Amino acid sequence: MIRFDDVSVQFEGAAGPALRDVRLTVPEGELCLLIGASGTGKSTLLSTVSGLVPHFTGGTLRGRVTVAGRDTRTHKPRELADVVGTVGQDPLAHFVTDTVEDELAYGMESLGLSPAVMRRRVEETLDLLGLAALRDRPLASLSGGQRQRVAIGSVLTPHPEVLVLDEPTSALDPAAAEEVLAVLQRLVHDLGTTVLMAEHRLERVVHYADRLILLPGPGEPPLVGTPAEILAVSPVAPPVVALGRLAGWSPLPLSVRDARRRAGALREAVAGAAPAPGASPSPGAAADAGAAAASGEPPAGIFRLSVRRGRAEVLRRIDLTLRPGAVVALMGRNGAGKSTLLNTLTGLHRPASGTVLAGGAVPHRTPPRELIRAVGLVPQEPRDLLYADTVAAECAAADGDADAAPGTCRALVTALLPDVPDTTHPRDLSEGQRLALALAVVLTARPPLVLLDEPTRGLDYAAKARLVEILRGLAADGHAILLATHDVELVAELAERVVILAEGEIVADGPAADVVTASPAFAPQVAKILAPLPWLTVSEVARALAAEGPGGSDAGGLR
Repeated sequence: MIRFDDVSVQFEGAAGPALRDVRLTVPEGELCLLIGASGTGKSTLLSTVSGLVPHFTGGTLRGRVTVAGRDTRTHKPRELADVVGTVGQDPLAHFVTDTVEDELAYGMESLGLSPAVMRRRVEETLDLLGLAALRDRPLASLSGGQRQRVAIGSVLTPHPEVLVLDEPTSALDPAAAEEVLAVLQRLVHDLGTTVLMAEHRLERVVHYADRLILLPGPGEPPLVGTPAEILAVSPVAPPVVALGRLAGWSPLPLSVRDARRRAGALREAVAGAAPAPGASPSPGAAADAGAAAASGEPPAGIFRLSVRRGRAEVLRRIDLTLRPGAVVALMGRNGAGKSTLLNTLTGLHRPASGTVLAGGAVPHRTPPRELIRAVGLVPQEPRDLLYADTVAAECAAADGDADAAPGTCRALVTALLPDVPDTTHPRDLSEGQRLALALAVVLTARPPLVLLDEPTRGLDYAAKARLVEILRGLAADGHAILLATHDVELVAELAERVVILAEGEIVADGPAADVVTASPAFAPQVAKILAPLPWLTVSEVARALAAEGPGGSDAGGLR
């Protein structure tokens, strides 16, 4: 169905090719998962299938890409629209209408389908993706995850032969992600649709894939094989595979069910230990906490908060206080009010009732120039913070706005994503790279309260690990961190406390280990595998096994 013959892509000004001599075939009716670290060329490869490279993004394409027999060099994206449905990393860039129902119908209108067929397919897609309650909603009023489902739905309604998806579950809550992936699997198995998908959250998708395509590095040839074959050598792997490597299991498990069947010896090996507590705040953070308690001004204080948008009450009776050094995860299904709460803390929404304090300031009454020293937000769409022509210019502007020493922002960018050139335009960065740059811009002012909305969208496991270390360092220095996320593995690794929102209200608030393991939807893979033991992450298990010493539990006993 999709064939690459000696395909290379070179963009003007780039040090090397984004893709080099790619030869592979994606058979009809398979779900192929494209994996690799950030910057290895995954989005570029997907764009060659839809014809965006070279017709839209530019660059030089050598070799030949054919989809259902059509050469993408000689067929522009509009000439492939009846065969290929594409959803990129940014749903907003995908939309052309104003409401959910109109967006679902637009692609079929462009292909000239009859009104009766269009009506039936719209209704089917609304039900498939759980969008029926949103059919009349303006797209601008949707949450990030809701927009992503609409974008996926809009390419499903024309019934293309090939679906090309770039990070399709990145903004979805766990339940919504399972629904979308189940729909894709049904299309593959029942209708013979070919799906080519890039995704960093492998724990969600790898067990759905028929084959994996690994891009080892920029310009390196891909490795193609079954999930078990590729994950045995892949530098990126989900927690279930990382735990299998730690325990010495062969073949490696790909699902929680497979791992649980083999985890008896591992459970015995760690049964007598307890997970090490999280890093304690530094003495400076403890002093900051004492000072904040004495002054009565924690980094964030929310008391009986209600927020209305139009006639709808989107937040109701919210009480939440963050102490210095706290790392709190805000979770809940798409549309629960997480982003609205973060935006209220930055003054973008005025409370209908109640009190909001951020760094001692009342956000909606504080000038932005002053507010950035009290609270910083990295939004779901990082491009909203980026306006300069180069990475270097963005960093220089951030240093100036925060009165920070020159090079402060650039050092943060380097720590998150090494090897991003100063001369790169922010629009030429991947979604994960743009997010890292926006995070660095916000952290340059070192506000006492740091807010992050879906901070791991587009980040691979290595970049996520670097983000975790940076946020831990900020917490140790006394910064309070509130992050809205659907990434349960990030929460297990980083958060000490979890707050769950539903329909604008807090329905759970407690220690992370207690809250995430209380619900299968929010439990990380390690917790599911080793339940009922209280382990959340591979790193916790590794430390416990290391503490046992050479005479404790050898790897052979865990196989």
